[in-house]
Amino acid sequence: MSTAAAAAGAAPGGAGSSPAGAIVVYVTVPSAEVGEALGSKLVESRLAACVNMVPGVTSIYWWDGKVNKDAELLLIVKSREELLPQLTAFVRANHPYDEPEVIGLPILGGSPSYLKWLHDSTGPAGPA
Repeated sequence: MSTAAAAAGAAPGGAGSSPAGAIVVYVTVPSAEVGEALGSKLVESRLAACVNMVPGVTSIYWWDGKVNKDAELLLIVKSREELLPQLTAFVRANHPYDEPEVIGLPILGGSPSYLKWLHDSTGPAGPA
């Protein structure tokens, strides 16, 4: 591992463009109930290591030929780049919106132990 990668908190053996292939995914939801259900399912299915629910988001967006404004919550989903296609499909299948927001961003660095935990907490479950 290069000195720059080590300084950025890269975990060895990772894949993708970020340390250990770690990503953050933004998903907006219309209510706390929807957010809790979706977040719990993402973690239970090991598509996410952790989901934060941020209340008080106001979204202004173009839809159906006009500007709309809605109160929403933002889910901040911690996962791995290799799981993004599955995570996206899961959100689309379990979300009430016609076109849910699912935007993945690379994690450029961070606590090596946290990034290891994120990696170990996602993907196929290990032996019990």
